[in-house]
Amino acid sequence: MSVTRRVAIVTGASQGIGAGLVAAFRQQGYQVIANSRSMPPSDDPEIHSVAGDIGDRDVAERVISEGLGRFGRIDTLVNNAGIFVAKPFVEYTVDDYNSVLSVNVSGFFHITQAAVRQMLAQGSGHIVNITTTLVDHAVDGIPSVLASLTKGGIAAATKSLAIEYAKRGIRANAVSPGVIRTPMHSPDTWEALAGLHPVHRMGEIKDVVDAVLYLDGAQFVTGEILHVDGGQSAGH
Repeated sequence: MSVTRRVAIVTGASQGIGAGLVAAFRQQGYQVIANSRSMPPSDDPEIHSVAGDIGDRDVAERVISEGLGRFGRIDTLVNNAGIFVAKPFVEYTVDDYNSVLSVNVSGFFHITQAAVRQMLAQGSGHIVNITTTLVDHAVDGIPSVLASLTKGGIAAATKSLAIEYAKRGIRANAVSPGVIRTPMHSPDTWEALAGLHPVHRMGEIKDVVDAVLYLDGAQFVTGEILHVDGGQSAGH
């Protein structure tokens, strides 16, 4: 068990931004605890996979306990897991509501609470939350009330956490992306999605990964909501 190397947790780690974050943290020499519903075991001994629904408190606590058992500490938690359901507000079902709140809110709350307890014991730690620029800049034609309700709350909670624990060695920041080119967007939508951003391109996974790594190393930065959205939140 290593107690000298830095350890990161990434939720929603099986594909897209999450998989990019796992690879990037490993390149930086971190040991990584990777979670998603269907997270397969890793051949890399420095990656510990924990499969399960992060909205379930038992799963969240298992991510922490297994990570500590394997690597001995937790330095960074990236709350990347999230779901987006684009429907007109009046068409959201109770199942939609419960699913989005489970992943986006419970999936943040339970694991962050457990991680902060460990970070307090260590005297240091960093939380990075992945939100969405739609919180700040709603777009006509992209219904996003549940995203704003949940991820907007996470953005506010980021600042509260940053202030509550600023004197105890724990930082909290967020990355607020625009539309990122991941497998969830089919190629026939790319041109339209690019047009949502003033720079007229979609973001790449590396854009978000670079922002997370910057925040992780920026020791004088806490309570920041870093927009990685091609200027979308600034205006059109």
